[in-house]
Amino acid sequence: MSRFYTDPKRESHPTALPDAEVFFRTLKQNREDGWVDADEDPMPAGWYYWFCLPGCMPDSEPEGPFESEAAAVADARERFGDDEE
Repeated sequence: MSRFYTDPKRESHPTALPDAEVFFRTLKQNREDGWVDADEDPMPAGWYYWFCLPGCMPDSEPEGPFESEAAAVADARERFGDDEE
């Protein structure tokens, strides 16, 4: 897992913490851990992200899957990042 800021402008702020994590899940992990979708089917393998402050439990359901880590981070920033100029 790696942490990132949904608003990259916050990275330089001395007291800001990353607010999301991106991670890769395999289909085997999903079956073993009980990760299922609304139909109780195993969630597809791939890259996911969720909102989570360091040392805390996730604040959201996982979003994904994405084909790459970069695609997952880009989606989070596009959908939830600060859009003020």
